Amino acid sequence: MSLLKRSALVAAVVGGLTLALAAPASAHVTVNPNTATPGGYTKVTFRVPTESDTAATTKVEVNLPADHPIASVSLKPLPGWTATAEKSKLATPIKVHDSDVTEAVTKITWTAQAGSEVKPGQFQEFDVSLGPLPDSGQLIFKALQTYSDGTVVRWIDEPTTDGSEPEHPAPVLKLAAAAAPAAVTAAAPASTSDESDGPDAVGIAGLVAGLLALVLALLAYQRAGRKPAGTTPAEKASVSV
Repeated sequence: MSLLKRSALVAAVVGGLTLALAAPASAHVTVNPNTATPGGYTKVTFRVPTESDTAATTKVEVNLPADHPIASVSLKPLPGWTATAEKSKLATPIKVHDSDVTEAVTKITWTAQAGSEVKPGQFQEFDVSLGPLPDSGQLIFKALQTYSDGTVVRWIDEPTTDGSEPEHPAPVLKLAAAAAPAAVTAAAPASTSDESDGPDAVGIAGLVAGLLALVLALLAYQRAGRKPAGTTPAEKASVSV
Protein backbone atom coordinates (compact mmCIF):
# COMPACT_ATOMS: atom_id res chain seq x y z
CA MET A 1 0.00 0.00 0.00
CA SER A 2 1.40 3.43 -0.93
CA LEU A 3 2.19 6.09 1.63
CA LEU A 4 -0.62 8.30 0.28
CA LYS A 5 -3.20 5.55 0.66
CA ARG A 6 -2.00 4.75 4.16
CA SER A 7 -2.28 8.41 5.16
CA ALA A 8 -5.83 8.60 3.78
CA LEU A 9 -6.80 5.41 5.63
CA VAL A 10 -5.40 6.70 8.92
CA ALA A 11 -7.21 10.03 8.49
CA ALA A 12 -10.50 8.24 7.80
CA VAL A 13 -10.13 6.02 10.87
CA VAL A 14 -9.25 8.96 13.11
CA GLY A 15 -12.18 10.96 11.78
CA GLY A 16 -14.56 8.08 12.36
CA LEU A 17 -13.35 7.58 15.91
CA THR A 18 -13.68 11.30 16.61
CA LEU A 19 -17.29 11.31 15.47
CA ALA A 20 -18.05 8.14 17.37
CA LEU A 21 -16.61 9.55 20.58
CA ALA A 22 -18.30 12.92 20.13
CA ALA A 23 -21.75 11.50 19.43
CA PRO A 24 -22.63 10.41 23.00
CA ALA A 25 -21.61 13.83 24.40
CA SER A 26 -24.87 15.49 23.39
CA ALA A 27 -25.92 18.86 24.75
CA HIS A 28 -27.06 18.39 28.35
CA VAL A 29 -28.06 20.86 31.03
CA THR A 30 -24.75 21.75 32.69
CA VAL A 31 -23.36 23.96 35.44
CA ASN A 32 -20.39 26.17 34.55
CA PRO A 33 -17.80 26.26 35.89
CA ASN A 34 -18.11 22.72 37.22
CA THR A 35 -15.67 23.24 40.11
CA ALA A 36 -15.60 25.69 43.03
CA THR A 37 -13.65 26.35 46.22
CA PRO A 38 -15.12 24.73 49.35
CA GLY A 39 -16.40 27.08 52.04
CA GLY A 40 -16.59 30.11 49.77
CA TYR A 41 -19.05 31.91 47.53
CA THR A 42 -19.26 31.47 43.78
CA LYS A 43 -21.29 32.39 40.73
CA VAL A 44 -22.43 29.51 38.55
CA THR A 45 -24.23 29.43 35.24
CA PHE A 46 -26.78 26.78 34.30
CA ARG A 47 -26.54 26.30 30.53
CA VAL A 48 -29.70 24.92 28.95
CA PRO A 49 -29.72 23.93 25.26
CA THR A 50 -32.83 22.99 23.31
CA GLU A 51 -32.28 19.54 21.80
CA SER A 52 -35.73 19.21 20.27
CA ASP A 53 -36.12 19.95 16.57
CA THR A 54 -39.78 20.96 16.85
CA ALA A 55 -40.34 22.43 20.33
CA ALA A 56 -38.84 25.26 22.40
CA THR A 57 -37.78 25.30 26.04
CA THR A 58 -40.30 27.22 28.12
CA LYS A 59 -39.35 26.39 31.72
CA VAL A 60 -36.30 25.26 33.67
CA GLU A 61 -36.36 23.97 37.24
CA VAL A 62 -33.17 23.43 39.25
CA ASN A 63 -33.32 21.64 42.59
CA LEU A 64 -30.64 22.47 45.14
CA PRO A 65 -29.35 19.53 47.20
CA ALA A 66 -31.22 19.15 50.49
CA ASP A 67 -28.32 17.31 52.13
CA HIS A 68 -26.07 20.36 51.63
CA PRO A 69 -28.31 23.40 52.13
CA ILE A 70 -26.94 26.74 50.92
CA ALA A 71 -27.77 29.77 53.03
CA SER A 72 -27.33 32.49 50.42
CA VAL A 73 -28.81 32.14 46.92
CA SER A 74 -29.14 35.13 44.58
CA LEU A 75 -30.59 35.11 41.06
CA LYS A 76 -29.44 37.36 38.24
CA PRO A 77 -32.38 38.91 36.35
CA LEU A 78 -32.74 37.60 32.81
CA PRO A 79 -34.80 39.65 30.34
CA GLY A 80 -37.79 37.71 29.07
CA TRP A 81 -37.76 35.22 31.94
CA THR A 82 -39.42 35.16 35.36
CA ALA A 83 -37.32 33.63 38.14
CA THR A 84 -38.59 32.38 41.49
CA ALA A 85 -36.71 30.84 44.42
CA GLU A 86 -38.60 28.41 46.65
CA LYS A 87 -37.44 28.04 50.28
CA SER A 88 -37.96 25.10 52.61
CA LYS A 89 -37.52 24.56 56.35
CA LEU A 90 -34.32 22.77 57.24
CA ALA A 91 -34.51 19.65 59.36
CA THR A 92 -31.26 20.70 60.98
CA PRO A 93 -30.41 24.42 61.11
CA ILE A 94 -27.02 25.44 59.77
CA LYS A 95 -24.76 28.12 61.23
CA VAL A 96 -23.54 30.90 58.96
CA HIS A 97 -21.56 33.87 60.32
CA ASP A 98 -22.48 32.92 63.91
CA SER A 99 -26.20 32.90 63.03
CA ASP A 100 -28.58 29.95 62.79
CA VAL A 101 -30.21 29.51 59.38
CA THR A 102 -33.47 27.56 59.58
CA GLU A 103 -34.57 27.70 55.93
CA ALA A 104 -32.84 27.73 52.57
CA VAL A 105 -33.63 27.83 48.86
CA THR A 106 -34.32 24.32 47.61
CA LYS A 107 -35.65 25.01 44.10
CA ILE A 108 -35.23 27.70 41.44
CA THR A 109 -37.69 28.00 38.55
CA TRP A 110 -37.24 30.07 35.40
CA THR A 111 -40.30 30.55 33.20
CA ALA A 112 -40.10 32.09 29.73
CA GLN A 113 -42.34 34.96 28.74
CA ALA A 114 -43.97 34.90 25.31
CA GLY A 115 -41.32 35.22 22.62
CA SER A 116 -38.37 34.45 24.94
CA GLU A 117 -38.46 30.65 24.71
CA VAL A 118 -35.24 28.83 23.84
CA LYS A 119 -35.88 27.76 20.28
CA PRO A 120 -34.45 24.64 18.56
CA GLY A 121 -30.72 24.94 17.98
CA GLN A 122 -30.36 27.62 20.66
CA PHE A 123 -29.37 27.70 24.34
CA GLN A 124 -29.89 29.99 27.31
CA GLU A 125 -27.78 30.66 30.43
CA PHE A 126 -29.12 31.27 33.93
CA ASP A 127 -26.78 32.85 36.52
CA VAL A 128 -26.92 32.10 40.25
CA SER A 129 -24.74 33.23 43.16
CA LEU A 130 -24.26 30.60 45.87
CA GLY A 131 -22.60 30.38 49.26
CA PRO A 132 -21.16 29.51 51.54
CA LEU A 133 -20.42 26.16 49.89
CA PRO A 134 -19.84 22.92 51.82
CA ASP A 135 -16.31 22.14 52.94
CA SER A 136 -15.91 19.16 50.61
CA GLY A 137 -17.63 16.79 48.21
CA GLN A 138 -19.91 17.87 45.39
CA LEU A 139 -23.28 19.47 44.77
CA ILE A 140 -25.77 17.69 42.50
CA PHE A 141 -28.40 19.96 40.96
CA LYS A 142 -31.25 17.87 39.58
CA ALA A 143 -32.93 19.80 36.77
CA LEU A 144 -36.18 19.55 34.81
CA GLN A 145 -36.53 21.03 31.32
CA THR A 146 -40.04 21.68 29.99
CA TYR A 147 -40.75 22.06 26.26
CA SER A 148 -43.55 23.91 24.50
CA ASP A 149 -45.16 20.61 23.42
CA GLY A 150 -45.45 19.48 27.05
CA THR A 151 -42.42 17.19 27.06
CA VAL A 152 -40.40 17.22 30.30
CA VAL A 153 -36.80 16.03 30.25
CA ARG A 154 -35.52 15.09 33.70
CA TRP A 155 -31.78 15.71 34.10
CA ILE A 156 -31.60 13.90 37.43
CA ASP A 157 -29.20 10.96 36.98
CA GLU A 158 -26.41 11.09 39.56
CA PRO A 159 -22.78 10.37 38.63
CA THR A 160 -21.96 6.68 38.21
CA THR A 161 -19.32 4.87 40.23
CA ASP A 162 -17.55 3.56 37.12
CA GLY A 163 -17.15 6.99 35.53
CA SER A 164 -19.50 6.36 32.61
CA GLU A 165 -22.03 9.05 31.69
CA PRO A 166 -25.67 8.29 32.50
CA GLU A 167 -28.43 8.92 29.98
CA HIS A 168 -29.71 12.10 31.63
CA PRO A 169 -26.89 13.38 33.87
CA ALA A 170 -27.66 16.00 36.50
CA PRO A 171 -25.44 19.09 36.63
CA VAL A 172 -22.64 18.53 39.18
CA LEU A 173 -20.51 21.15 40.92
CA LYS A 174 -17.33 19.60 42.31
CA LEU A 175 -15.74 21.22 45.35
CA ALA A 176 -11.96 21.23 45.07
CA ALA A 177 -9.54 23.09 47.32
CA ALA A 178 -7.57 25.86 45.65
CA ALA A 179 -3.81 25.46 45.21
CA ALA A 180 -1.79 26.52 48.26
CA PRO A 181 -0.37 30.04 47.79
CA ALA A 182 2.86 28.99 49.59
CA ALA A 183 3.78 26.63 46.77
CA VAL A 184 3.45 29.40 44.20
CA THR A 185 5.44 31.84 46.38
CA ALA A 186 8.24 29.32 46.91
CA ALA A 187 8.53 28.61 43.21
CA ALA A 188 8.65 32.28 42.16
CA PRO A 189 12.03 33.23 43.70
CA ALA A 190 13.70 30.13 42.23
CA SER A 191 12.49 31.08 38.77
CA THR A 192 13.60 34.71 39.24
CA SER A 193 17.03 33.61 40.46
CA ASP A 194 17.55 31.36 37.48
CA GLU A 195 16.55 34.10 35.09
CA SER A 196 18.86 36.70 36.71
CA ASP A 197 21.90 34.44 37.15
CA GLY A 198 21.83 33.20 33.56
CA PRO A 199 22.52 36.53 31.80
CA ASP A 200 25.25 37.46 34.37
CA ALA A 201 27.17 34.23 33.80
CA VAL A 202 26.93 34.65 30.04
CA GLY A 203 28.09 38.27 30.29
CA ILE A 204 31.14 37.39 32.41
CA ALA A 205 32.14 34.57 30.07
CA GLY A 206 31.82 36.92 27.09
CA LEU A 207 33.95 39.58 28.80
CA VAL A 208 36.74 37.07 29.57
CA ALA A 209 36.68 35.76 26.01
CA GLY A 210 36.88 39.31 24.66
CA LEU A 211 39.86 40.21 26.84
CA LEU A 212 41.66 37.00 25.84
CA ALA A 213 41.09 37.75 22.18
CA LEU A 214 42.42 41.27 22.64
CA VAL A 215 45.63 40.00 24.32
CA LEU A 216 46.20 37.45 21.56
CA ALA A 217 45.69 40.12 18.94
CA LEU A 218 48.24 42.45 20.58
CA LEU A 219 50.81 39.64 20.81
CA ALA A 220 50.28 38.78 17.18
CA TYR A 221 50.67 42.43 16.21
CA GLN A 222 53.93 42.73 18.13
CA ARG A 223 55.33 39.60 16.55
CA ALA A 224 54.42 40.83 13.11
CA GLY A 225 56.24 44.11 13.78
CA ARG A 226 59.55 42.42 14.64
CA LYS A 227 61.91 41.57 11.71
CA PRO A 228 64.81 39.08 11.87
CA ALA A 229 68.40 40.54 12.07
CA GLY A 230 70.45 40.72 8.86
CA THR A 231 67.55 41.02 6.49
CA THR A 232 68.20 44.64 5.40
CA PRO A 233 71.12 45.64 3.00
CA ALA A 234 72.82 47.69 5.73
CA GLU A 235 72.67 44.76 8.13
CA LYS A 236 74.07 42.41 5.45
CA ALA A 237 77.01 44.84 4.83
CA SER A 238 77.72 45.06 8.52
CA VAL A 239 77.80 41.31 8.81
CA SER A 240 80.17 40.99 5.79
CA VAL A 241 82.71 43.46 7.26
